Formats: sequence, C-alpha cells, structure tokens
Amino acid sequence: MRRPVKPQRPGLHWPALMAGVAVMLVVSVDPRFLISANPGRTHLAAALLCWAMSAALVRGVGFVPVHAAARRLLSGWASAVALAACLAARFA
Repeated sequence: MRRPVKPQRPGLHWPALMAGVAVMLVVSVDPRFLISANPGRTHLAAALLCWAMSAALVRGVGFVPVHAAARRLLSGWASAVALAACLAARFA
C-alpha cells in the first residue's frame, strides 16, 4: 500500500521564482555563458538551462500541475537538478 503524498500547495515560491528570473536575466544579458568548445555540450547545456528556467518559473509563480509527470518535471527539485546538470555539461 502506498503512503499518501503530501501535495504541494499553490502559491508563490520565492526561491524558485528568483532562480528562474536570475537564469532568464543571465542568459538574456550574456548568452555567451552557454558557448563551449564542444558544440554538442553547448546544445545540451542550453536545453538543460531552458528546462531549469521553465521549471523554476512555473513553480515560482505557484502553478502546481495536476498530472504527476508534469508535477515532477516542473518542480523546484527538477529545476535544481537541471541547473546542476547544465553546469556539469558546460564545465565538464
């Protein structure tokens, strides 16, 4: 038997919102941050960064999806994992 999962409450989540806005501003002001010597890594880093920014903004404004897969992909933790993976792909 599964334990009931505590649902996320809708409402502003300031840390996620600030992270999403910070990523959006950094990429808008200086997109050279994503450029790497390896074009494959640059594309991967850009995709991961877009996912991190999107998840942070969605969670930050308080939207909590009903579907479990979307809720996991657009959570604050997913944003943190995507941002860490982006940094690992970019600087590895």
